[in-house]
Amino acid sequence: MSWSAAAGTPGRDRPVVTFAEPEGYDERGRGLSLVGRVAPRTAAAAACMVLGLGLIGGAVTGSWIIDDGGDATAAGSFSSAADLWHNVPVDELFPPTVLGTGAGPGGADRSWTRIAVAPDTGCADAFDPLLRKVLAPVGCRRLIRATYTDATQSYVTTVGLLFTKADPAGMTALARRFADEHLDRRTDLMPQPYAAKGTAAERFGPHQRASWAISVLTDSPVVAYAVSGWADGRTVDTPQAAADAEASGATTAAAQAGLGNEAQGLADRVERRLRQTITGPATEKPS
Repeated sequence: MSWSAAAGTPGRDRPVVTFAEPEGYDERGRGLSLVGRVAPRTAAAAACMVLGLGLIGGAVTGSWIIDDGGDATAAGSFSSAADLWHNVPVDELFPPTVLGTGAGPGGADRSWTRIAVAPDTGCADAFDPLLRKVLAPVGCRRLIRATYTDATQSYVTTVGLLFTKADPAGMTALARRFADEHLDRRTDLMPQPYAAKGTAAERFGPHQRASWAISVLTDSPVVAYAVSGWADGRTVDTPQAAADAEASGATTAAAQAGLGNEAQGLADRVERRLRQTITGPATEKPS
């Protein structure tokens, strides 16, 4: 009903109301039986309910179909990731140059240049004994590593990708243990650096480790890590995990120098490239 009727229109000053014929009576005013009145409504309601159940059932069935496809795709991606260490060129996993927009202290931009690539190896001599024990449940299929330096060649950082023998359940269990026990912050579980001779990292040994980051992936059989230090070979008395060194108010030498940002920045970007290699370009899911 419009309350802005034009001038001269009947009913302008008050609404015109008409009354329908009372429900429950025929055109002669005779009462209709209760059954006659209720049955059509009941039938209509039943039809609506059946239609609604059909729509709900279709939606649920559709979600099962979508979920099954997603699980199959995830399983395929997990399986294919296990062989990337020899199926993908080294420049794809460890690019010669890595740009870190906003990766430095205070959101400063960083860039890293690769100075050495280690031969792919097993894990026997690549980790300290305690870290090797923690990683033992997922096994070691292959380990690939590379070492980078920053634009000023003041810092060096080794990044590594450990390809495990574990299934998704095994990787999930290890990731949960790392999270529950904060294993990524323990100084006795730092990864080893790769100190390539004839490079800025040749003096980057166990005692030069300043900061590190470890990430246990659950969508791939991979443990990604990075460990950073000074390029001049100075020893570090109080190394600090990257997550703590990047925190506001951190005062250790590693934190003040931004070595936590070096380790975390490179680890994040190498892990991101790994995922892009596995899944390919991201595509938008239909709504």
